[in-house]
Amino acid sequence: MVLDRQVKVLLQQIEAAGAPPLESLPPVYARQAFQELEGNSEEPPEPVAKAENRSISGLSGDINVRAYTPSGEGPHPALVFYHGGGWVIGNLDTHDNVCRALTNLANCVVISIDYRLAPEHKFPAAVDDCYAAAQWIIEHPSEFNIDASKVAVGGDSAGGNLSAVICHLAKERGTFNLAHQLLFYPATDFTAETESMRENAEGYFLTKGSMFYFRDHYLRTPEDAANPLASPFLIDDLSGLPPATVITAEYDPLRDEGEAYANRLKEAGVPVTLKRYDGMIHGFVSMADKLDQGKRALEQAGHLLRSAFDK
Repeated sequence: MVLDRQVKVLLQQIEAAGAPPLESLPPVYARQAFQELEGNSEEPPEPVAKAENRSISGLSGDINVRAYTPSGEGPHPALVFYHGGGWVIGNLDTHDNVCRALTNLANCVVISIDYRLAPEHKFPAAVDDCYAAAQWIIEHPSEFNIDASKVAVGGDSAGGNLSAVICHLAKERGTFNLAHQLLFYPATDFTAETESMRENAEGYFLTKGSMFYFRDHYLRTPEDAANPLASPFLIDDLSGLPPATVITAEYDPLRDEGEAYANRLKEAGVPVTLKRYDGMIHGFVSMADKLDQGKRALEQAGHLLRSAFDK
């Protein structure tokens, strides 16, 4: 397929803005640039019944979260959401639009997790925070008026990676059950050399250079790349994991590793809905205010989440 017309316009606008490549910036400035880009929305925030900033207990101190609640009495199903940004950038604000949309589309509480970022907190700090957050939320359902038997995890890019890892840890440790995993264009394998990484290395928002930048800031050593808690594609046994929705983009360096992970889940007997959005780039769901396909992907994800909670 050809690059989507709306994506072409968006990429031209980004190029015309003249921002330096992300990988050329120290993390503190990369975070500012990412927040400015993600905050440049053409639409006001989507209303939800309630949005509340809070903190919950983690292994290494309190973890800030933002809880979005739909209308109705509850208790509601819940999605524990891990934002993208290469484990280095991103925060509760950069993914506010996605969380609001999923709250309404899936009629669930969405709890967005402000996990620790690299390089100040390298692997596995983000994993530790995300696991602790999911466990605390499930063990304290009244805090968010949720049904602990209907909790899913999800996220985009690095957040998709963390979601996959938390599903594995929950199964391995036998600590809690999850209803679903929602993975938007997840990073799944630091060791992979894929065709999509070569084809889409430059010019499509996320670059091969950016992925190396994120990898080098996130991992402690090169050997960490082969750790299954960093590269969930390398987990030996994927059976018994929660049903999954995996959404990928044609012009995304991470396309192939996301689809390869989805196929491995299928081979292990996990129910999977895999959908590639042709003509799209990495991050297109966060750009739903500018990209019609981003809206469609959110609608599909919300529908599948709602169905998962109804089972």
